[in-house]
Amino acid sequence: MSVVNARAALYEVLDERFSTGWCDRGDRQLETLHRGSRWAEGPLYLPAARGLVWSDIPNDRLLRWDETTGQVGVFRAPAGFPNGNTLDGQGRLVTCEQGNRRVTRTEHDGSVTVLAERFQGRRLNSPNDAAVRSDGSVWFSDPEFGISSDYEGHRAESEIGARNVYRVDPASGEVRLVADGFLGPNGLVFSPDEKRLLVSDSVANHIRSFTVLDDGTLRDDGVFVTCVQGKFDNIRFDDAGRLWAAALEGGVHCYHPDGTLLGRLLVPETVANIRFGGPRRNRMFIAGTTTIYSLMTSVTGLPPLPGVYPTRSAER
Repeated sequence: MSVVNARAALYEVLDERFSTGWCDRGDRQLETLHRGSRWAEGPLYLPAARGLVWSDIPNDRLLRWDETTGQVGVFRAPAGFPNGNTLDGQGRLVTCEQGNRRVTRTEHDGSVTVLAERFQGRRLNSPNDAAVRSDGSVWFSDPEFGISSDYEGHRAESEIGARNVYRVDPASGEVRLVADGFLGPNGLVFSPDEKRLLVSDSVANHIRSFTVLDDGTLRDDGVFVTCVQGKFDNIRFDDAGRLWAAALEGGVHCYHPDGTLLGRLLVPETVANIRFGGPRRNRMFIAGTTTIYSLMTSVTGLPPLPGVYPTRSAER
């Protein structure tokens, strides 16, 4: 494990609330946990296993870092050109497989269950990121990144002809269209109270906000924020309601719940994905192209199922 980016400019404060909210009081350096991915994505902390799993998409594998030893090994290969990963309420791994054009769940015995691979009889494009709600439903984005070339999947024509967000019903397994009109839907995350769903659009380069209605449908509330530097990829909440966004060459952005850009983390590589983890959920894992970085922060991230945990006010 090595240390990089020792310069004081790791934190760029753009609004005083970034400092008064203690967002810039964590480590002053990034740790390098692993180098050697071709395009790292989807880091996910596994509390029971004391480790991190992430996707190395072009190399068609899932890798695992052991928190207790610092060792890295192959979790699964081939893995269907995996991208986003999350956990369900039983601690099972849910993975978006771009190459296999499906969303799967890894059972506790290691077997793989397919959760979604078609919509109205047509194959999905290339599922990108997923979020599980506390009612057990699985929500996922479906852009065309994995079928646009053979680099991150298998080149093919879209059977659906659109790039949407879907919901998998926990009882019936039905795949339902819940949001459309995207150019490149990517990261998605529920607010701490699960009353909103935010979805980043990497092509339109903004984040859209939706109200989650009682019947599981969405009301489109429009654009929440537009990226002013870089390009949005995945997004995560901390438990005070601030939104943290991977912004590719723009580093990691932090937004107040009112949409104000509070500050940035300046990372030496293109940032595709972030995830809070560790025993206290105050360790940010950053997928930076070829490298997995780690940063002990002064904020606490939401777990994969935010609705079942208490939260704090965003104001301090």
